[in-house]
Amino acid sequence: MSTPAELRTALADRLTEDGTLTEREWDSAARAVPRELFVGTYFTPVAGSVPTSYRPVREGDPGWLEGIYADQTLVTQLDGRIWPEDVNGEAVTGIPSSSSTLPSVVLRMWQQLDTEAGHRVLEIGTGTGYSTALGAHRLGDANLTSIEYDPTVGAAAASAVKTAGFSPQLIIGDGLRGDPAGGQYDRLIATCSVRYIPLSWLHQVKPGGRILVTLSGWSYANALVLLDVTGPGEATGRFLADPTSFMIARPHDRPPRQSLALLPGDERPTRIDPEIIGTWTGSWVAQLAAPSAERMGAGGQQILSDVATGSQARTTPNPKGGWTVIQRGPLRLWDQVENAVEAWRQAGEPHQDGFGITVSGSGQRVWIGHEDGPGWNLPI
Repeated sequence: MSTPAELRTALADRLTEDGTLTEREWDSAARAVPRELFVGTYFTPVAGSVPTSYRPVREGDPGWLEGIYADQTLVTQLDGRIWPEDVNGEAVTGIPSSSSTLPSVVLRMWQQLDTEAGHRVLEIGTGTGYSTALGAHRLGDANLTSIEYDPTVGAAAASAVKTAGFSPQLIIGDGLRGDPAGGQYDRLIATCSVRYIPLSWLHQVKPGGRILVTLSGWSYANALVLLDVTGPGEATGRFLADPTSFMIARPHDRPPRQSLALLPGDERPTRIDPEIIGTWTGSWVAQLAAPSAERMGAGGQQILSDVATGSQARTTPNPKGGWTVIQRGPLRLWDQVENAVEAWRQAGEPHQDGFGITVSGSGQRVWIGHEDGPGWNLPI
């Protein structure tokens, strides 16, 4: 049986070979920080279960340590309250609410942030503390502050970070508001996604500094963006090609809803194939067009339900060929999505690295190609 050190070395070797680890300092961190301290227990999804159910994996269980050093995300909490320790062997259902993101993504993002010796970094979302420990190893304890929203998650992370031998500043609070003590940072990295860039971040990161965060929404499409802060409250950025996703920050998540009733409405043929909004970038474009809508369904049968107004749109097969859309409510959600998809197609259907963002006091706008290209305002 391999030891934790042997498995950790093997993981770092794999990440070096596949091109993920390209900087010596982060390679050293990957080889030094023991992930098992941060995910002593975790959930693993039960294959084929619908809805997805999860089974707890504890220290000593078959495959426990090998799972920790596989390059995979490990779910550590469900529904904001259920921990693996709470489950007595049986599988349970729930929505993942905290996790340890797969190491390749964590390390790639730290490298994309382009930190240098002496930089002060603010991390939003301590989570299990594994990313925090990697950052503290690279930057030094005094240069890293990490904020966690969930007090229980934060307490567990603080214990693990201390056990691993690090002592960065750890804060329990709403990371979307930034460091409650204020201060100026050179970099900000978020391990949760947001619907828009919090203005507090744009005032706590120095002009010339950078912010790396995943933008998401109530349809849970994701896009990773690297912003350059150009002045207090202002930034510009480009989206990155990496298909990165994170759980949405709890204050930005959609409000709870009752079960959805599909109601009659106006019908017409669609102008686009609904399957396009099931693709990675197509779903992102659809979310930009209908930012307060939740998307459900699969393939050509798509459902949009607007959280704010109750408007609906759904597509069904047309017996004569193609697809029919049924819409109701004050927002014509499918019209908005069709217009956005057509604008994206006219621009050549670029992947997300063909998109950019401009942030200022007057709003936040995502655009294709250049600032004067087609674009959409984020829901601030």
